[in-house]
Amino acid sequence: MKNLLKRTRLIWKAAMTCAVAGCGLLSHAQTNGIPNPLIDYDLFIGQAAEVGRLRDQRRVTEEKFIEMAAQPGTIIFDARSDDKFAKLHIKGAKHLSFSEITAQELAKIFPKKSTRILIYCNNNFLNAPDTFAAKAAAASLNIHTFNTLHNYGYTNVYELGPLIDIRKAKLKFEGTQSGAGSHVNSRGGP
Repeated sequence: MKNLLKRTRLIWKAAMTCAVAGCGLLSHAQTNGIPNPLIDYDLFIGQAAEVGRLRDQRRVTEEKFIEMAAQPGTIIFDARSDDKFAKLHIKGAKHLSFSEITAQELAKIFPKKSTRILIYCNNNFLNAPDTFAAKAAAASLNIHTFNTLHNYGYTNVYELGPLIDIRKAKLKFEGTQSGAGSHVNSRGGP
């Protein structure tokens, strides 16, 4: 009953947001009358609006990301593909490919739901197309990762905000392409 009330409240909020904004979206959880209790678009839309407001407050600069990453108990999380992660990632990042995210797999990486998690994605870096290939802005992995972590109950998520030329990054990187043959800046990054 509690979940039903929460879901109803979220759907109502999404419908009101759409009505005010004129977006024309309404209930789509059972598109064409085909039910599936494991896929709930209405709940997604409602939560995405709520998470979007939180996400806007939790985007941080490169300097703040580095500062937060150095604090005990903070985990840098990379949800890119296994291949891209192996080639190049922020030093010390934990990895789980987005397609592999489940409650059980997340619990292996994050000791508590309140763990501070720092995320980044392809769309944070320029000049590294083999390792950080840009996605369409609305399909950015940061958006999906932030929303997904929140939906799994992780409440302390922060996102690297800016677009950074990887050759000028202050962040440090590691991976198979972090050494010879890559662009290396004076700070130890590619």
